[in-house]
Amino acid sequence: MTPKIAKVALPVPLDKAFDYLVKPGTSPVVGGRVRVPFGRQQLVGLVIALTDHSDFPLNQLKPLNAVIDTAPLWQPPLFSLLSWASSYYQYPLGDTLANAMPALLRKGRSASPATLKYWTLTEAGRDQPLTALKRAPRQVQVLNILRHGNASHEALLAEEISSATLKTLAEKGWIAEQQEKPRLNDWHKDFALTEEKPRLHEEQALAIATINANPDFACYLLEGVTGSGKTEVYLNLLEPVLAAGKQALILVPEIGLTPQTINRFRRRFNVPLETVHSGLNDTERLSSWLAGRDNQAGIIIGTRSALFTPFKNLGIIIVDEEHDASYKQQDSLRYHARDLAVMRANKENIPIVLGSATPALESLHNAKTGKYHHLQLTRRAGNAQVARHGVLDVKGLYLEAGLSAPLVAQMRKHLTAGNQVILFLNRRGYSPAMICHECGWLAECDRCDAYYTLHQQSGQLRCHHCATQRPIMHQCESCGSTQLHAVGVGTEQLEQQLATLFPEYKTVRIDRDSTRRKGALENYLEAIKNNEYQILIGTQMLAKGHHFPNVTLVALIDVDSALFSNDFRASERLAQLFIQVAGRAGRASKPGEVLLQTHHPEHGLLQALLHKGYDHFADNALLERKQALLPPYTHLALFRSEANNSDHNVQFLQQVRSIFESNPLFNQADEHHKSYVMGPNPAPLARRAGRYRWQLLLQAPDRKTLQRMLAIAKPAIQLLPLAKKVRWSIDVEPQDLT
Repeated sequence: MTPKIAKVALPVPLDKAFDYLVKPGTSPVVGGRVRVPFGRQQLVGLVIALTDHSDFPLNQLKPLNAVIDTAPLWQPPLFSLLSWASSYYQYPLGDTLANAMPALLRKGRSASPATLKYWTLTEAGRDQPLTALKRAPRQVQVLNILRHGNASHEALLAEEISSATLKTLAEKGWIAEQQEKPRLNDWHKDFALTEEKPRLHEEQALAIATINANPDFACYLLEGVTGSGKTEVYLNLLEPVLAAGKQALILVPEIGLTPQTINRFRRRFNVPLETVHSGLNDTERLSSWLAGRDNQAGIIIGTRSALFTPFKNLGIIIVDEEHDASYKQQDSLRYHARDLAVMRANKENIPIVLGSATPALESLHNAKTGKYHHLQLTRRAGNAQVARHGVLDVKGLYLEAGLSAPLVAQMRKHLTAGNQVILFLNRRGYSPAMICHECGWLAECDRCDAYYTLHQQSGQLRCHHCATQRPIMHQCESCGSTQLHAVGVGTEQLEQQLATLFPEYKTVRIDRDSTRRKGALENYLEAIKNNEYQILIGTQMLAKGHHFPNVTLVALIDVDSALFSNDFRASERLAQLFIQVAGRAGRASKPGEVLLQTHHPEHGLLQALLHKGYDHFADNALLERKQALLPPYTHLALFRSEANNSDHNVQFLQQVRSIFESNPLFNQADEHHKSYVMGPNPAPLARRAGRYRWQLLLQAPDRKTLQRMLAIAKPAIQLLPLAKKVRWSIDVEPQDLT
């Protein structure tokens, strides 16, 4: 019997599918998009099933308005992954599927490659004398271009020729619009290496041979010290995959790491390469999505959302800097791209490589328990030597914009020798606060429990939590005094001070503010490579993955705040940051030096990193986590609640706590496999963007118990009257407890 009913997942915050009648003569497909009426609006949804049965009378069902796709958007392994992610991360299926689509597909755009539009010269246009068009120079320009051959619409627009000019010429009959389907590129038939491969050292060769020995699913943790040649391992792993006509997905944590990585891969392989990241516009993102699906890209490199790109013949997944916190999505579908990548590799039955100099403790735990294969690169590639580490005790020293005299002296020594210096300060702006010298008043955001950051170059005070900004005030709002002073040091202030201390050397600041314009980061990196800048100031954007052969000194200006954080992951992140930043020094034949300014040189974490390395730190940290029953030995889910009325948050989360405590699973476990509910408590940032924030933490001994408890509790939570008065969310395996 022909199915009459389509079950459609819609991008709405409801854990259910909706039934619609299929009109005679239309043929929706499972996994394809349809346009449907929903209340007073029309929505684009995805068909998840076709059936002849509904729990509702047929006369109550609305018909589909339109069928958009004649084939599924995703192949079964990726569709299965998205369904699993919806269930695991407790997020509605319709919203999950919408998150995985490019924006244009969510709006109903065709999932076929766009027809190429180009212009040709007609006979009338060829015979037209150009001297008669002296008052229309753009029209003359078009006719001149087309007399040398056809030109695409995009190419003409790039010559600053407007669509109106082209339309005018077409109406005169002098040019004609032509269209053609894009030609498919059989790139794998002409696959070849386009540069000579460097010689591998033994550890690299062993890692490559181990991974290539098994084409089926396996997860490999590639732990390599900074500068050990992990990227060269990736390149060698891709060679047999691409030669077999298969595709590769490479995830990087931030857009800032893509330019250098892309260039390495383009130099090595003559295959089409696409990127996926937040810097693309909607059209570019759809183009990359289609290139992966239609096998028009051999390699796709991207940030976390690239994980949802469909591939016709995926052969390997590589997750670079797998420890990085930016792989965790902090809103909407709160997935972890590293963990989902492992699950995707499992469903596609292909190998996956997780690479890092400082693996996440969860990944190390999986390697130690045999879930992952552990491969290590313990020495730097080529002639590079491990940088020398040192601590500068700044207690009692005068600091000028965060710089101590011993550090300035070391900088001058390295700069005089013709080398480059990196100063790391993970704080944007000029200063993190403004204070009144007379009464102690601090410039605080009206909408958050946070202070404004002073951005002197733009003349603004900005809140880095809610993006509120205001002009810099010149009088205290409490006592009227004009004695307002900046407190603390940001990258802007550091840049200004260095211009005074080292006027003979050029300084560049790389942070989110200085690289907002498209292409700015790539230009800065190229200039640094060409030694146009000698002093580099950076936040985390500069800390990971970049190769600067002339950098011989790296200094961390201020990390003391991370030594005493209330977040149990803070020590792990500081250790990773220290090793990653230190890895920028001495990457070529020049010896490197790493200096860390601190008021607490005796701190155990710093001493362990300086003298025993990351592995020793990780072993101790895992032991502490086990004793404290913290991840990866237990599993967490964080409930957040936001509301204009703080009492609503408290009452709602107390009711949520009661639902969990009444769950049989919560009480039946023995002492060693018990679950706990902690809270409700105010969030560390108790008010943001004008809303009060509270949270509740659920701890379970294993993932299975956690998921069963959430699956039972969530329907009951959704029925709570207060659930409609607060904005609440579930974050499974949270990485940020603030």
